[in-house]
Amino acid sequence: MAAADDSVRKRPAALRALGDRDPPHEVTVGRQIITLERIVKHDSWAATAIYRDAAGRSIVCKFNRVQPLFVIPLSWIGRALARREAGFLRQLADVELVPKDLGDVVADGRALPNAIARTYIDGEVLLLTETITPKFFDELRDLLRAIHAHDIAYVDLHKRENVIVSRDGRPYLIDFQVCFGLSRKWPGNGALARFVLNRLQEIDDYHVNKHHARCLPETLTVEEHARYLEPPPWIRAHRKIGVPLRTLRRRLLVALGVRREGGSATSELEPEEAYRAGPDSSGKAD
Repeated sequence: MAAADDSVRKRPAALRALGDRDPPHEVTVGRQIITLERIVKHDSWAATAIYRDAAGRSIVCKFNRVQPLFVIPLSWIGRALARREAGFLRQLADVELVPKDLGDVVADGRALPNAIARTYIDGEVLLLTETITPKFFDELRDLLRAIHAHDIAYVDLHKRENVIVSRDGRPYLIDFQVCFGLSRKWPGNGALARFVLNRLQEIDDYHVNKHHARCLPETLTVEEHARYLEPPPWIRAHRKIGVPLRTLRRRLLVALGVRREGGSATSELEPEEAYRAGPDSSGKAD
């Protein structure tokens, strides 16, 4: 890894999930004491780290936000995000290519309500790897169908760094905290909720096709390539809001000296691990 650029500094505490702190050096998951191996991401919403137990097995722990935004308390958001992600992982426990929830994360004898633990997937993010085939996207579509069958939309599939290519070339999805699912009670399972779910599932399907078209364009006909890249109206509407907000956030990080001119995540001192290798400009990161 290249040496850190002196012109880029660590995010201020207000823009880090844990403030000035990092994930704890040692935690307990399932009565197993595990030790911090490396931090793979620390942004405004969460710090994600790889831990290793005494037998050499790796586990992922995510510590959602506890740091207030100046005087505004935000630890309740961290607790809610942890509950959501653990809940979705438990709902999808029967789906093969979804990481498994491993239970409470305990530090200094206290369960951390803002943290979750899940199985570690050994592989590379789709953002970086070149070792994929059309079969990979067929399996990714099958995985999405299995998730959708549980009345859940993944929602965050626009980020290729959320797709892991395992060592045997299979697709796994990570980061389930912003999923959308039907609840057991009205209005969370009513007609409006079902409409929203169906639209979000359509967006999931679009993003798989988009990644296929961008990663393996040579495997598609001209007509298929154009169709796969044609966004549904919901995406076009979202971009009118999302793109200006993302631009504003990047300009803020540049103004704070966290990122260099242009606002790319690759120029940040502590970006997500995937961006430390310098992906192309098609990637996105907080």
